[in-house]
Amino acid sequence: MSHPVFDVSGRVAVVTGSSKGIGRALARGLLEAGCTVVLNGRDEPRLERAREELAELTGATVHASAFDVTDPAAVSDGVAGIEERVGPVDILVNNTGAQHRTPFTEFADADWYRLLDTNLTSAFLAGREVARRMVPRGNGKIINVCSVQSELVRPGIAPYSATKGGLKQLTRGMCADLGPSGIQVNGLAPGYFETELTAALVADEEFSAWVRGRTPAARWGRVEDLVGALLFLASPASDFVNGQLLYVDGGMTSVL
Repeated sequence: MSHPVFDVSGRVAVVTGSSKGIGRALARGLLEAGCTVVLNGRDEPRLERAREELAELTGATVHASAFDVTDPAAVSDGVAGIEERVGPVDILVNNTGAQHRTPFTEFADADWYRLLDTNLTSAFLAGREVARRMVPRGNGKIINVCSVQSELVRPGIAPYSATKGGLKQLTRGMCADLGPSGIQVNGLAPGYFETELTAALVADEEFSAWVRGRTPAARWGRVEDLVGALLFLASPASDFVNGQLLYVDGGMTSVL
């Protein structure tokens, strides 16, 4: 028997970067829980394919809105369009992200700014625009997809870790500003997960052995492992949880 405190049915949720990988899995979880979901991404054909696939898998009506979450004007227009066509946004999942692995001294300026815009600026812009509409309504849930690299670092990913560490602090700052208006802002922090973006790492036996050895659960995460934590953070169950990072990492951040 499900508890009503976890009920999110009928709520409007926007998931950025949701045409594939973790974002798509999070969108599917919200759809299966009864949310009205709006997918977001920049690649309109890919986004439309994801929309069609999720509609077929879940039997639900799935919406899509293609715009660049690193462009302030596009975000403003995109959120306004979503609220006009679909309804007031109750849940925002800032999932858009990118990775780039290069030794620190060889990291190009363009790659630094790309990661900064994609991983951090996007959450600021989308969060600000949605919050401007949530505040007068007096409620809302914003979930920023952070990472174990919000706390931990490996060689070759210093800029990525900097953006995810920044996202952790942005989450806390948003909590401080928006909490009095009845809005909860929390972070969902995955560990090492099998996705299209990590396929090469999963196939690298030495790296996979490191992941399994470093993780008490002794395996890579599966995208479905994130859904329960997301539903907690998106539901009334987390109404007194604010500014926190919920690590879904098989225990990686708990051990040396």
